[in-house]
Amino acid sequence: MTNSDNKSDGGSLAEYQPFLDHLLLVERLSERTIDSYGRDLKALAQWAGNNGRSFKQLSSDDLRDFLDWRQQADYKASSTARLLSAAKRYYGYLLSEKARSDDPTAPLLRPRLTRPLPKTLSEADVDALLDAPNLEEPIGLRDKAMLELLYAAGLRISELVGLTRDCVNLRQGLVRVIGKGDKERIVPMGEEALHWLDQYLKYARPALISDGDVLFPSQRGQQMTRQTFWHRIKRYALEAGLKSDLSPHTVRHAFATHLVNHGADLRVVQMLLGHADLSTTQIYTHVARERLKSFHGQHHPRG
Repeated sequence: MTNSDNKSDGGSLAEYQPFLDHLLLVERLSERTIDSYGRDLKALAQWAGNNGRSFKQLSSDDLRDFLDWRQQADYKASSTARLLSAAKRYYGYLLSEKARSDDPTAPLLRPRLTRPLPKTLSEADVDALLDAPNLEEPIGLRDKAMLELLYAAGLRISELVGLTRDCVNLRQGLVRVIGKGDKERIVPMGEEALHWLDQYLKYARPALISDGDVLFPSQRGQQMTRQTFWHRIKRYALEAGLKSDLSPHTVRHAFATHLVNHGADLRVVQMLLGHADLSTTQIYTHVARERLKSFHGQHHPRG
């Protein structure tokens, strides 16, 4: 952070500190609630300072720019809605104190809290993608094992490339994954992924790496980056003729969607994905519902 950032943030803190004091002394809000308001206003103040704008005098257009920036930066709609609530209360306070003659948040609408359905693949699409690598080459056999494990265990690409040899137990058919926040989870890999992982370890990995514990090394025998494997997935998707616009999470979304389509309990899917909150996993019930509606519309005589 630059010195100008520090200056703008510090000055803004001085501007909204009387508001926080008001919440504590007059409105008797809890310290936890006040801390939440403080964090949200600090985020807004930092954005204003970094963009050369006066935090106290932000206009409605400025705030729209801020909300657009948060949307482009993939902030959760729920956190943005909470931040907007803090801003509304702050500028309402300035209006009541005659420190402003208007409330710039008045015309602003809360962000929609419904999440867009994730892009996914049909089971036939997944089969085509997984069959794309050339199994005659060590790199192709490596990629085949990676794709099978990615789909079978619902891993994030970063989790997949970060696996070490001791993370997989072939005898038990399990993979130990270190997810977000260094949280560990144990996920079954299934017979198909187990088979191809065994083939890879026997016939391809020794040609790629002679020493080291990286499970899926690059051609240089080092840990692969998530970007490298993501580009390989896109290449295989092109070779398989997939028209879907893939994202790095598409195969993971397919894993979860197909489990739900086949009747898996949502809490089991939550555990397999490593989601901290069940509400994050519930999106897949909507995906399954939309696919059922689409299927009905295509095949029912009165659809």
